[in-house]
Amino acid sequence: MSQFRESGTRQTLSDYLNDPVLRVAGRLDYDSEGLLLLSDDGGLVQKISHPRFKREKTYWAQVEGEPGADAIAQLCKGVVLNDGKTRPASAELIEEPAGLWARHPPIRFRAKIPTSWLELTITEGRNRQVRRMTAAVNFPTLRLIRVRVGDWSLGGLQPGEWMEMGSEENHQLRSHRTSV
Repeated sequence: MSQFRESGTRQTLSDYLNDPVLRVAGRLDYDSEGLLLLSDDGGLVQKISHPRFKREKTYWAQVEGEPGADAIAQLCKGVVLNDGKTRPASAELIEEPAGLWARHPPIRFRAKIPTSWLELTITEGRNRQVRRMTAAVNFPTLRLIRVRVGDWSLGGLQPGEWMEMGSEENHQLRSHRTSV
């Protein structure tokens, strides 16, 4: 779980990190993978994760089926979820991303149902939003990978790898972001 507090029997960040000043800037749900930002700067965490800043987050979603132009258009306009209509998103079909690591556990496989990959960029952060958006257009998400938050991207990092940014880099990014 992308949190530091205990979560029953599931592993959390505290199983891997022992730094009480670190905070998570935008959590991932238990079934999602990808970029996770941590900082000891509460103001920066707020600017990254609070919805009022409309920080872009980009995901690769492997979905069940082959979405057509209508489904893509719906995602781009915003879809109605049980907690209201989403903001417009950027959505496009993509090829399976190169260099993708194996998923553990693997996604379910059905020989007669193809899968496709979407790249979605949203500016909200509702609970399980991308999964609920693709389900709303009848293409359930099987695998979800966050690849970008604002100016930070996953790049070539693999699961378990991390990159530390020094305080000067953080200050420059924070200054750049405050104008957004």
